[in-house]
Amino acid sequence: MSIPLHTLRAGVIGTGFIGPVHIEALKRLGVQVTAICGSTKNAKATADTWGIPEVYGDYNYLAMCQSPTVDVVHITSPNKVHVVQALAALAAGKHVVCEKPLGMTANETRRVVAAVGKKGAPVFAVNYMCRFFPAVLQMRALIQRGELGQIIHVQGHFFQDWLLQQADYNWRLLASEGGKLRAVGDIGTHWMDAVSFMLGARVEGVFAHLETFHKKRLRPKGEVKTFAAVDPADMVPYKVDTEDFGSLLLRFGKSKHGFANGVHSNASISQVAAGWKCSLAVGIYGTKGSVRWDLQQPNEILLGRRDEPNQVLQRATAGFTKDVAGFTDYPGGHPEGFPDSHKMHYRAIYEHIASQRRTPVLFATADDGHHEVQLCEAILKSHQKRQWVEL
Repeated sequence: MSIPLHTLRAGVIGTGFIGPVHIEALKRLGVQVTAICGSTKNAKATADTWGIPEVYGDYNYLAMCQSPTVDVVHITSPNKVHVVQALAALAAGKHVVCEKPLGMTANETRRVVAAVGKKGAPVFAVNYMCRFFPAVLQMRALIQRGELGQIIHVQGHFFQDWLLQQADYNWRLLASEGGKLRAVGDIGTHWMDAVSFMLGARVEGVFAHLETFHKKRLRPKGEVKTFAAVDPADMVPYKVDTEDFGSLLLRFGKSKHGFANGVHSNASISQVAAGWKCSLAVGIYGTKGSVRWDLQQPNEILLGRRDEPNQVLQRATAGFTKDVAGFTDYPGGHPEGFPDSHKMHYRAIYEHIASQRRTPVLFATADDGHHEVQLCEAILKSHQKRQWVEL
């Protein structure tokens, strides 16, 4: 028997760009956000803005994890502390929604997989929310029903330009804070997870080439929030140890449904692509047809046929079927986008918790998060050795 979502209570670790995205999505679902954790100043400011009753300053996540008024912990802090915070929340018996990547290394994330694998462990999800755009779910359904035939190949990109300039700065630029892969680890994993989700198959082999255009950048004397502007006069130079862009060849394994076996894929990933703000674009090509989609136009799928007219399928119209009925709230012509994908993702997670795990697991699990970190390590190894690397 399910309980109402509004009886579940969330605590959020992190007050930067993505923390409030989680908070807003949860509140739209009716979930109570009862606690916030971060620096004392920022945690209090966030609590005041969103009406959150419990404030855990000085990054005291251990105290928040022990709060009796928190059922689910959302981890939106920098990558380097994801694993230690996830393990603390699990040890306290809390369900977890962790931002990607799950951790800095596969050795770290393996500990989370082990903890989640214990009998009676709480629900654990990694925030690969691109799975929950209705278009992604619809393309997944088309593939799995065989409506595109046997999948031949996949191509696409994830392009942004927010780190185009030398003076653009964020903690993700530092390998010590975000990991050795930055563009691929930050946004490339979203592309790879979405494609893997749609195909129903995981990457088994990679060949990668990475580039750092800005060998030296400028950074502020203090930390700033993601996408915040900083006066270059208040910055100092530093050597960059992460990539700005890269090219990936990926070979996927077998799918359970049999329509996507050994699929070849190529993807370009860049955070220095002028004019592209957040373009996760994918084209999936089969023997009966193809689908193309871009996150920047999230409500439309381009359906291609060889011997029939091509079509534009629009969300909440005849082109989108019952497959996405539970993941869209507004009628056609009323766009749903980035914030809505978070809301739909958390709805799927919280309904899974509320139903005592009776609903399908469409969200990315700890094992999925661990695989993505393994994949990043294989990509880095491939770049360094200039050869294919098997997972």
